[in-house]
Amino acid sequence: MFTGCGTALVTPFQSDLSLNEKTMRALVDRQIDAGIDFLVPCGTTGESPTLTHAEHLRICEITVEQARGRVPVLAGAGGYDTRHVIHMIADLAKLGVDGILSVTPYYNKPTQEGLYQHYKAIAESTHLPILVYSVQPRTFVNVDPATLVRLSEIKNIVGVKEASGSMSQMATILARVPEDFIVLSGDDAVALPLIALGGKGVISVVSNEIPAEFTQLTQAALKGDFELARTLQRKFQALMEVNFVETSPGPVKFAMSRMGLLEPTFRLPMVPPSAASQKRVEEVLEPLGLLAGVRV
Repeated sequence: MFTGCGTALVTPFQSDLSLNEKTMRALVDRQIDAGIDFLVPCGTTGESPTLTHAEHLRICEITVEQARGRVPVLAGAGGYDTRHVIHMIADLAKLGVDGILSVTPYYNKPTQEGLYQHYKAIAESTHLPILVYSVQPRTFVNVDPATLVRLSEIKNIVGVKEASGSMSQMATILARVPEDFIVLSGDDAVALPLIALGGKGVISVVSNEIPAEFTQLTQAALKGDFELARTLQRKFQALMEVNFVETSPGPVKFAMSRMGLLEPTFRLPMVPPSAASQKRVEEVLEPLGLLAGVRV
């Protein structure tokens, strides 16, 4: 269900910082029309730490409603309080989401045994499939390969979004977990090599901007057409990189505003990219024909 290219959806806000539900629905339709494989609302790319519980549920509800079963919805639900995460997952299950992406606890920095018990408790609380989200550069907590092997033995822990930044770790995980355990890239730029190692796809930031093209790249790699995948990688590498010229989702939301897709509105502590970073984003968008009103 959660293979191929999934988009870590941004959350659009109005100028008064309230949710922009109309734009959210339009973004979901744009993704599905472009052929995306699945959608991931309310991850950290969706600024989930700034959403209230009700807003978090509302964004996921809109995504489910708008998707209408056309693609699976993998809802974000993570944090450093296991009981709170379990409560959130129970509420999301009532909305009809298809699975849960759960980031590792951050700040309290649990041990590997703590991580195992955290995810075990989450899995035992729900019938939904769970994907672990390991992103050490942001949480300072790494899910070691040995811990993932243990977690893979739990029936409804079905995969991992691997964003540790270590290709060696990714290769080790793929060598040790069961073949049906889904390993997805959490970094756009390394989705291609991860798939070459046996990964099943990507949860992507850049597909907010180019859903059709990045789905094409992902599917080409999964089918073994690495010549096409490499061609697309070269074409869009600069876009993948500039999305992280400052902390995400700042650059990608600014880029989408210049593409005419949403208002460039953030909730503190996120702020718009600096003028210099905005210029760099525009310099990447323009030759790709992605600026609103500009085509190549």
